[in-house]
Amino acid sequence: MANHVSSLKRARQTVTKTAINRANKSKLRGSLRAMRESIAVGDHAAATTAYRATASVLDKSVQKGVLHKNTASRYKSRLNARVKAVAPKKSA
Repeated sequence: MANHVSSLKRARQTVTKTAINRANKSKLRGSLRAMRESIAVGDHAAATTAYRATASVLDKSVQKGVLHKNTASRYKSRLNARVKAVAPKKSA
């Protein structure tokens, strides 16, 4: 265990930041899970609202440093494609 005052403080800060990062990552994973479940059900309206919420969580996770911006963009692109695939087919 650390003995210097600065290293003791750094250890306390690490515990706090780890808890915050874990909570943010957990919120992200939960949002992605809810999104996948709404797509699996096949309800386009529910999938669309879930997509909006998930995209917001992805953007916030980029701001907080949980995800890289390109990773979040890739997630949003793939999720949006899956939401569009659930959409009812229009008859021409």
